[in-house]
Amino acid sequence: MSFSLSVNGQAFDIDLPEDVPLLWVLRDEIGLMGTKFGCGVGACGACTVHIDGEAVRSCQVALGDVWGAVTTIEGLGTPAAMAALQQAWLDEQVAQCGYCQSGQIMQAADLLAKIPTPSDAEIDDAMEGNLCRCGTYPRIRAAIHAASAAIAREG
Repeated sequence: MSFSLSVNGQAFDIDLPEDVPLLWVLRDEIGLMGTKFGCGVGACGACTVHIDGEAVRSCQVALGDVWGAVTTIEGLGTPAAMAALQQAWLDEQVAQCGYCQSGQIMQAADLLAKIPTPSDAEIDDAMEGNLCRCGTYPRIRAAIHAASAAIAREG
């Protein structure tokens, strides 16, 4: 079956079965390697992307079920708010092994789009499904607060 897919503002014609997970389309067909395979059951968040601005686990969305434009970590950095988030990630030295970080940033971007100045509890709640084996959760929370403050300053 053939599908038209918008990924990071670019159109792709994909000829695959409708039940192929979006994760594999992004990695194997389009060649975007920033979205990671973690658990394959939507429990770790490593494969988080945005579809029409909503954070979703790409391992759990079939190609035939994609309902809008897809944004991956490679396409996230253009709006000023997202650049602030990525800079906060660097400033707070969040990444250690780095494997989960694209999913963490994609989930954090979704949070900041919905709640521009989140509390610790709101951050913890939004980020709960994104696992980090290195345990950088305090740094992740600090980076989200820093990005929120930077976005507010640039306002």
